[in-house]
Amino acid sequence: MSGEIHCSQTSGVATLSLSNPDKLNAVDADMWRALQARMSAINADPEVRCVILRGAGDKAFAAGGDIEEFLVVRATVDDALHYHEGLVAAALDAIRACPVPTVAMIQGACIGGGLEIAGCCDIRIAGESSRFGAPINKLGFSMYPGEMAGLLELVGPAVLLEILLEGRILGAHEALAKGLLTRVVDDEEVEREAHATAARILKGAPLVARWHKQWVHRLMKGTPLSADEKRAAFDFLATEDYKEGLDAFFAKRPPVFKGR
Repeated sequence: MSGEIHCSQTSGVATLSLSNPDKLNAVDADMWRALQARMSAINADPEVRCVILRGAGDKAFAAGGDIEEFLVVRATVDDALHYHEGLVAAALDAIRACPVPTVAMIQGACIGGGLEIAGCCDIRIAGESSRFGAPINKLGFSMYPGEMAGLLELVGPAVLLEILLEGRILGAHEALAKGLLTRVVDDEEVEREAHATAARILKGAPLVARWHKQWVHRLMKGTPLSADEKRAAFDFLATEDYKEGLDAFFAKRPPVFKGR
């Protein structure tokens, strides 16, 4: 039986839940397809202002890919290329392309494909007992290059190579020290902190959140900004939210942003 990607949306926050309870939320082929489809729909929804990705229950974010199906989905090079490029990398790219902030809410195991998903999110909040790694060297296969992008951008080559070459499982505080996580909280506080993070994001101007993500990704390319891009950095001057932000500041009241 295939796992599922559950989706709910409340007050501008979309929550995607990786659900494969019999396998610690291991992500199978159908789930990768569904994750890409769900994220693509969210990315095109102007009502969404923040996305929370989590594992169903509290035992695992995701314990990797579903290894039991690998003999079928990766039987040949063509099959493997379709699986890892057409399904897995496509889903990860959809997360990285999300125009609004993404928060990974991590409880329990966050291994292999689960680590790749979390690594594509903007903010990663984990419980103290959560654990991280990609011990695929012990299974005799390598991480597909198209799946490395998010982790490489997040922690750099030295930490990524340490994770892949040793195949060691890291505790939450070591993962935090290596840059894999944004913060670590008590296990019972993970869900509350993830939603509190989303609430703080929602208090800000929606267009500004999108622009901040856009410019960070643009600057990571390493090429100089064009004259047009430099001018575009001040597009906020023409927005109603900019006027509202200043009016609220001078009036000493909370701003009410409308995303325009």
